[in-house]
Amino acid sequence: MGYRQWLTEEAAVIFLEQIQNANDIKKIDRKDLPALAQEIREFLIQKISETGGHLASNLGVVELTMALHLELDFPEDKLIWDVGHQSYTHKILTGRQAGFDQLRKYGGMSGFPKRAESDCDAFDTGHSSTSVSAGLGYVCARDLNQENYHVVSVIGDGALTGGMAYEALNNAAQLKTNFIIILNDNNMSISENVGGISAYLGKIRTAQSYTSLKSDVENKLTRIPLYGDPLVRGIRRTKQGIKQLLVPGMFFEEMGLTYLGPVDGHNIDQIQRVLNSAKKVNGAVLVHVVTKKGKGYLPAERMPARFHGAEPFDPETGLPKARRKKPAYTDIFSTVMCKMGAREPRLVAVTAAMPDGTGLKRFRNMYRDRFFDVGIAEAHAVTFAAGLAAGGLRPVVAVYSSFLQRAYDQIIHDVCIQNLPVVFAIDRAGLVGSDGETHQGIFDLSYLSEIPNMCVMAPKNKWELADMLKYAIAYDGPIALRYPRGEAFDGLSDFREPIVYGKGEIIYDENSLALVAVGSMVKTALEVRRLLKTLGYGCTVVNARFVKPVDEELLSYLAKDHRLIVTMEENVRSGGFGEKVLSYYNDTCTDVRVMQIALPDDYIEHGSVDMLKAETCIDAESIFKKIVAEYLP
Repeated sequence: MGYRQWLTEEAAVIFLEQIQNANDIKKIDRKDLPALAQEIREFLIQKISETGGHLASNLGVVELTMALHLELDFPEDKLIWDVGHQSYTHKILTGRQAGFDQLRKYGGMSGFPKRAESDCDAFDTGHSSTSVSAGLGYVCARDLNQENYHVVSVIGDGALTGGMAYEALNNAAQLKTNFIIILNDNNMSISENVGGISAYLGKIRTAQSYTSLKSDVENKLTRIPLYGDPLVRGIRRTKQGIKQLLVPGMFFEEMGLTYLGPVDGHNIDQIQRVLNSAKKVNGAVLVHVVTKKGKGYLPAERMPARFHGAEPFDPETGLPKARRKKPAYTDIFSTVMCKMGAREPRLVAVTAAMPDGTGLKRFRNMYRDRFFDVGIAEAHAVTFAAGLAAGGLRPVVAVYSSFLQRAYDQIIHDVCIQNLPVVFAIDRAGLVGSDGETHQGIFDLSYLSEIPNMCVMAPKNKWELADMLKYAIAYDGPIALRYPRGEAFDGLSDFREPIVYGKGEIIYDENSLALVAVGSMVKTALEVRRLLKTLGYGCTVVNARFVKPVDEELLSYLAKDHRLIVTMEENVRSGGFGEKVLSYYNDTCTDVRVMQIALPDDYIEHGSVDMLKAETCIDAESIFKKIVAEYLP
């Protein structure tokens, strides 16, 4: 069934055209708000099917966002989205409809809130569990500056598995001025929620005895002449109302927060009423809103994880427009993990709410007792893995490069100081493309290779990834294996020498120019070599394999017959592989020139990976031109 078949014929764009600037939604007649919500969903499905993007999460918050825009004034009031991939309706309602044609494309509109993009975006986000902290900062700044505006932080139930959220909630409980926290509870983060907080929220959602009794009491009270309505309003206002009597525990209330809800997240009137009450609270108030991820589009409702970050798709069927023919690096990792699970009974896998994205879903299905999803809690995941390793197991922590940044202290303090055998399988390393600055995995070589006891590897192709993962599982110490997003390189199949600690691999050994490449850049080095051949120049191509330790013996060998060493890495220049090579040659007083090809020490915006490589001059054509201009006669 195509999505148009369950949207009514009234979904022609009528009301959406009236939204050109912030606060224009307030000009729409209330009876037309459901039609506007429908138009927004139609618009999102159409645009995201063409550009790709976060669909399910945005479809789930249409009415919630509309209610917030009806209750708040922009840009004076501050709305902070946790993670931020559910901010598309907010962008529409602040006059950015035209930007969706270039959504997540280079130079186009970001898929996340960006202060530089609009005054209505109060805070740049991209990672989870941060919105309450940022909102609390805004509240304190507002009060110190003696200003008067509302601050609303939206946080998902999945983000509540992150410890930072509780640190912020604990801090917010001390407030004596208004701060509204919206708990967007859709029972999904990216994958299914896990842990105690999920179970707790489930009990609240399904507390029919409470909600039914509350409704019955309110209905009966409102029938009392003169006094009924004031009584109901009083009950709604009081912190120790019906809910306090009938929902024991009251986790949030006991933390010191006023709790309101749960409320239907697809009923604008209900949300507005509770928001209006929340605005009157002198303190931190948590509004529990229950939504459905993918709401209004059946494929996204049925498969919200697949439509979390969707590639372009056919809106009628929900199927991707482009089918990947070759396996991705994530697929190779998944296959090897399953095979190694049978061979190594001590092997366990850890993920932070990303079993699908990291390729651990198959391992979970095969070895459920040896699979651990800790929720959106990367710092906890790393220390938990350290405990597993100390207990005699071989944990593999599968995580995206940009998310591992959140656990830097735990890597140092809990894993590396103790020299524990924890494997870090780092997916999405290097440029990842459309998600932009917050998701580019361009710092891991720098921040990992400076840590004592840590070993850092990067494979040149799919076979080397398999070999390196097997090596890492057997390695007796902390070890990181980083690999990029997308299709796995299947070239150089004849070059499969055994992995030896700290040793690189010479693929072609020719003359006075050497390309020493890390991981994904080996493929680029082969293309640079081909371009140099067209000018009659040969070159040595080296697969570094190890970023830490650097193969100093190999570098010494190259210094004998090569006057130019070109290091190539998909990582920022500062602290990267190139600097380590340059440092070695400087320390040994070797008369070798080093040309460092790396990403700039900067944050890199969204766009296709190929375009970003060209813009940052780490593509083959740019490297070839740089070598010709600066080295060749």
